[in-house]
Amino acid sequence: MSNKVNEQSKHDQLDQFRVDDEGKTMTTNQGVKVSEDEFSLKAGERGPTLMEDFHFREKMTHFDHERIPERIVHARGFAAHGEFELYESMEKYTKAKFLQDTSVKTPVFVRFSTVAGSRGSAETVRDARGFATKFYTEEGNYDLVGNNIPVFFIQDAIKFPDLVHALKPEPHNEIPQAASAHDTFWDFIANNQESAHMVMWAMSDRAIPRSLRMMEGFGVHTFRFVNAEGKAHFVKFHWKPVLGTHSLVWDEAQKINGKDPDFHRRDLWESIETGDYPEYEFGVQLLAEEDEFNFDFDILDPTKLWPEEDVPVKIIGKLTLNRNVDNVFAETEQAAFHPGHVVPGIDFSNDPLLQGRLFSYTDTQLIRLGGPNFHELPINRPVCPFHNNQRDGYGRQTINKGPVSYHKNSLASNTPRPASEAEGGYVHYQEKVEGRKVRTRSDSFKDHFSQATLFWNSMTKFEKDHIKQAFSFELGKVKSKDIRQQVVDMFANVSMELAEAVAEAISADKPSGSGSTVTKSSPALSQENTVKKPATRKVGVIISNDFQGKDVLSVLESLKAEGLKPELISTTLGKVTASDGAELEIDHTFLTCDSVLFDALYAVGGKELDKKFHREATYFLEEAYHHFKPIGATHDGKQWVEKLEIKGASGVVCSDEAEQFVTGFVDAIAAHRHWEREEV
Repeated sequence: MSNKVNEQSKHDQLDQFRVDDEGKTMTTNQGVKVSEDEFSLKAGERGPTLMEDFHFREKMTHFDHERIPERIVHARGFAAHGEFELYESMEKYTKAKFLQDTSVKTPVFVRFSTVAGSRGSAETVRDARGFATKFYTEEGNYDLVGNNIPVFFIQDAIKFPDLVHALKPEPHNEIPQAASAHDTFWDFIANNQESAHMVMWAMSDRAIPRSLRMMEGFGVHTFRFVNAEGKAHFVKFHWKPVLGTHSLVWDEAQKINGKDPDFHRRDLWESIETGDYPEYEFGVQLLAEEDEFNFDFDILDPTKLWPEEDVPVKIIGKLTLNRNVDNVFAETEQAAFHPGHVVPGIDFSNDPLLQGRLFSYTDTQLIRLGGPNFHELPINRPVCPFHNNQRDGYGRQTINKGPVSYHKNSLASNTPRPASEAEGGYVHYQEKVEGRKVRTRSDSFKDHFSQATLFWNSMTKFEKDHIKQAFSFELGKVKSKDIRQQVVDMFANVSMELAEAVAEAISADKPSGSGSTVTKSSPALSQENTVKKPATRKVGVIISNDFQGKDVLSVLESLKAEGLKPELISTTLGKVTASDGAELEIDHTFLTCDSVLFDALYAVGGKELDKKFHREATYFLEEAYHHFKPIGATHDGKQWVEKLEIKGASGVVCSDEAEQFVTGFVDAIAAHRHWEREEV
């Protein structure tokens, strides 16, 4: 299938379901034109409503049934369409066609989500993020259903209901929403210590991403690539954001939840609308089957990662999100992902968490989407034809012709018929499996702490400080002193430094023991080593009348040329006028925005400033400084930097020379945060 056909087929397929109601005459769902839509049919002007009012009944019945059950986990989500292009053929490793031809662009649909909260919860909570990708390939849909953290809390799917019950709001009072800082969650952690590695990630900055465009994605599980000759390799999947992996700080994240609970989805939507398309490079870690037991961990254990220094990530393609959805319910909410939706050349491993997901995802779609035909919803339909003997059920859209709905048959010449492997039929990898039926797990899964320590060892001092603070905050919300002590004692197995710092913060007893002896680290795990680009960062520009026109306009144009997004802030909306008569349109007032909604601040000021302006500007800059953000100031704006006594601090750039200022300010923004301020 050519790249144009493959791309266009999904677009055209969705087009037939899109409806533009603007300028149209109102009808019922049966197509009958409606003459009145404000008043129900009554027996007299003040009489009772009549049952024969079919329009009222249809309208109200539809309204009463507009909601479907939200996802138990990953309920709060947002999505976009895009395309995947391949850099190099993976024919050596897999027969999956979408990973063969570099000229083919595969349409995709990606849904991002938080895990713990309800559909109406805030977005910048401390939580793992879902990163689910549906590839509409010519061989059928392939779903890569992952997270922004490469490991998980548990090793076996039978414990997933227990984890989620503990993580969700406590049932006696339904508190707290979208948060893990409560007794039942930490009680689960202390008594299910396989969770140690995941908890380290969850308490790190990785759990509060700056943007959905600036977080990694991972397939989590070990899968298999199988090539045309039947040779298999174990594989793990990675998404690497082109803009780098960046995070919020905790105080900032909490304030954003109040200032803009839609912060992440708004950021994704606006970036696509303005043409700043989010991009992620696709990488794979590959292991020959004969190397399965060459590590000090079990490669099938979902609480373990493969260190990139030991098994390098091979970058093989790029995902670009370039189109927003037209309707969130029809597309995002009805999208049905499933790790069991695979194509020839991609197969499973014996990871016990993955094995359970292969059942659970189908089961949950049946209740959420009303039956077995969820694959016929426009967003879920494959771009290739599908033919089988499945019939009927809720929401059936296909109108199958003929009398035959079974296999084998003679009335339809035994069609539809199975395809041979040569014709592209899916053939499961023939792994030899033998053993007694037992409820247990391998001894190779019993090391719960070494990779948690690997993660800790890989962090910079500032990242370690943030992990200590996160533990201290979360456990500080736990009412049971016994649970707090259990967690402190548990994480002494990861790091005595960490455990002792947390114990002091929450007034727990000092943990006993000697800590971990693991010294290995993985630089790839530290966000300090990520890509640092200024592009698409939002810069709040604090400005008023009688500003230095020529210089400031030059700076703003230079910032835009670097891909930055300056947005002007003042006391009122409207225009501000420069000293030379130039005018600029204000985007926000101090009332309608906040410093936490920007990546950097640029203080311009002006001659006409009242006490309120001074107070608001000072507050904005002081808060940004305490969140370690870049701050720039020129001309009249320098007065606030001097008042706050932050001139000369890391990431604070002051200069009236435009070119010099822009160079320094852009470099400061590219660094994202200036953690050196913590030491001052």
